[in-house]
Amino acid sequence: MAAPHVAARGGADLIATEGLRREFGGVIALAGVTLTIADGERHAIIGPNGAGKTTLFNILTGELAPTSGSVRLGNADVTGLHPNQLARRGLARVYQRNELFDPLSARENVSLALRASRGPYRPFTTPPRGERAAADALLERVGLDDRADTRARSLSHGERRQLELALALALRPRVLLLDEPTAGMSPAETARIVALLASLERAMTIVVVEHDMDVVFRLAERITVLHEGRVIAQGTPEEVRADTQVNEVYLGKVLA
Repeated sequence: MAAPHVAARGGADLIATEGLRREFGGVIALAGVTLTIADGERHAIIGPNGAGKTTLFNILTGELAPTSGSVRLGNADVTGLHPNQLARRGLARVYQRNELFDPLSARENVSLALRASRGPYRPFTTPPRGERAAADALLERVGLDDRADTRARSLSHGERRQLELALALALRPRVLLLDEPTAGMSPAETARIVALLASLERAMTIVVVEHDMDVVFRLAERITVLHEGRVIAQGTPEEVRADTQVNEVYLGKVLA
C-alpha cells in the first residue's frame, strides 16, 4: 500500500468553516469548529468515536444545519444549503454504508449517476448518445471494467466501494468527501482503494474521515483532529503525529 505522499500545493482555501456549533438537545456535538481545506488538498479528519466527525461531515454536505457558525465553499457562503444544492456546486459524498441500486448492473448504476449530473432524472427518455461509453470509462477508471454487467448485489464489499466512487466521479465534483472508505475491507481491498484515491486528479479536493491511521498517513497532506467536538490539532501528518495532546487522546491508543 505504498501510495506516494504528495506535498501540499498551498492553493487558496476551497472549504472554510467558522465557529461551527451543533447541539442535539443538551448534547453538544460540535463546539465551535474552525478549519480550512485548500483547493486540491488531500485532507483527513480524525479523532476518537464521538469526536464529532460525522456531524461535521453532515453539516459540510448539507444534511444537517449548524446551530451556529458558517460554511464557505469557494467564495460563497453555503451554510444551510441542502445536499442537492451543494451537489450542483460540485460537492459529492461517498457514505460509509453502501448506497447502490442492488438489482441493477454496475454500468446501469453509473448511467443513472451520469443522468443525474445533467439535471432531473427522466426515466422514459432515450439515453443520451455516448452514455454507455462514458459509464464504461468511469468503471475502467475505478478498476471495474470487467464487472460492468454484474449486478451491484453480486459485487464484493471492496468492489461496491469502487462502484460508489465511480458514481461520485460521474458528478464531476470539485470536492469529494469520503466517510471511512476502507471500513470492513481486506488488506488487498484497502490497498486498491488507497492507490485509486491517490491517483485522482489534483483538480479535485478530497476530504476523508478514516480510522485506519496507515491509510490516513499515506493519503493526507493535512489532518484535522477532533476531540469532544473541538479541533485540538490541525497540520501536516508529521505535526499531528508529534502532537502530545493528539497522542494522549487518540493516536497513542490506535497506534499502540
